[in-house]
Amino acid sequence: MSVPLTLLGLLQREPSHGYDLKRDYDEYFGRGKPLPFGQVYATLSRLARDGKVSGGDAEPGAGPDRKRYAITELGAREVDTWLAEPIEPEPHQQTLLFSKVVLALMLDRPAEDYLDAQRAKHMQRMRQLTEVKRSGGLLDALLADHSLFHLEADLRWIDVTAARLSALAEMVRTS
Repeated sequence: MSVPLTLLGLLQREPSHGYDLKRDYDEYFGRGKPLPFGQVYATLSRLARDGKVSGGDAEPGAGPDRKRYAITELGAREVDTWLAEPIEPEPHQQTLLFSKVVLALMLDRPAEDYLDAQRAKHMQRMRQLTEVKRSGGLLDALLADHSLFHLEADLRWIDVTAARLSALAEMVRTS
């Protein structure tokens, strides 16, 4: 997650105070990991330094004075470019799963047991995410679906690897 670009995107909607940016970030993007206030203001400071946002004068409010930030043309172009660029596919957990299986075989450890334990862990997480889908709102359901689809792919990989474990063991032990 790119915090600076996400904050720029939120500012492209409308000028906002840091407090409002944190609230919106946490509501839409901070599920399980809220953005610390210090990070919001440090990021806004860097964005201002780089000419991507401008900070207005401090405004009195129901607490300390607040500065309203607005996106600049440079910041808006950066958001537009970022939104238009596809994200590079990430290997997610697959690479780690593969490494553990191969190393287990190389070290003559029971890779089947590892795959079974990993399958159980994935299934447990899938049950948790399914409950999130049932009890949460649309944002929670979409995020849970994203995670579920990745877990399903991992489970398919675990099944395929388990079916090919003997051949893989032969290959890594003779190399």
